[in-house]
Amino acid sequence: MIPFSILDLSQIGEGGTASEALANSALMAQQAEALGYSRYWLAEHHGMPGIASAATSIVIAHVGHHTSKIRIGSGGIMLPNHSPLVIAEQFGTLEALFPGRVDLGLGRAPGTDMKTARALRRNMESGVDSFPYDVAELQQLMDDHAGDARIIAVPGAGCQVPIWVLGSSAYGAQLAAQMGLPYAFASHFAPDMLHQALRIYRTQYRPTERNPEPRVMVGIMGVAADTDEEARFLYSSMEQSFANLRRNDRKPFPKPQHGLQLAPEERQMVDHMLQYAVVGSPETINRKLETFLAATEADELIVSMPIHDITARLKSVDIFAQSPLMRKV
Repeated sequence: MIPFSILDLSQIGEGGTASEALANSALMAQQAEALGYSRYWLAEHHGMPGIASAATSIVIAHVGHHTSKIRIGSGGIMLPNHSPLVIAEQFGTLEALFPGRVDLGLGRAPGTDMKTARALRRNMESGVDSFPYDVAELQQLMDDHAGDARIIAVPGAGCQVPIWVLGSSAYGAQLAAQMGLPYAFASHFAPDMLHQALRIYRTQYRPTERNPEPRVMVGIMGVAADTDEEARFLYSSMEQSFANLRRNDRKPFPKPQHGLQLAPEERQMVDHMLQYAVVGSPETINRKLETFLAATEADELIVSMPIHDITARLKSVDIFAQSPLMRKV
């Protein structure tokens, strides 16, 4: 048994609004908390008409105010978009508002297209990968001894918010191992290097006082319903969304379709990228989870539930929580 967590993008459904999406995130977080999930993380994406979590720290605070004990945080903050000082202040503020509940997951990608990334105005032209240095600077700003530094994050200094490195390649695995940080692999949409990255992370891990042992979180897309047929129908929203992304056709999160037909190359891409999706009835869910978790030997599972209808999404949250593989907190 391992902890299960939720990854939310505050999906703006076709026919819906950002206000509704954010309200749905609060409802989903409340249900996850009641059912014993470990964490509720939100992801930073920009320029996506189907995602309302661009101002990630604000949405984390929104979820925090609607819950009382579940851990809340980012999965992740895309650090190249931000000054480390700003993130230290934001997450120091979150920790002051919700003591002992906040996580800071950090990603290296911009979370958007290059044109939008340039509009975020963070060193797009230098060609220098500053991510490792930014992570180290952020650690220093939030360290207990940061008060001795010339630059002080207030709030932030001494907050000791746990940092996770997020990744989908060997790069993030090596960095997390070298820095002695927990590692979350984005297998929910980038499956290719999952096992290689986990092997690198575990074999190269350098223990630290805060993190004496390596800790691995793996991600899946999860859609659970009463029957396999219903779950596959609900899952068609995610399939459409990935196909739309390939076409650079940005639109709100699609309603599900019966008998969805994709072009052969789109179907191949969707099936490959989402190969670790866990979709089906409770029995099917448990069987697929058991296989996936045995293969990865993960310490924690984080589930993104790409379901258009909030009632069906909440039911999926409930079905996953009934799995005998989930350790409730």
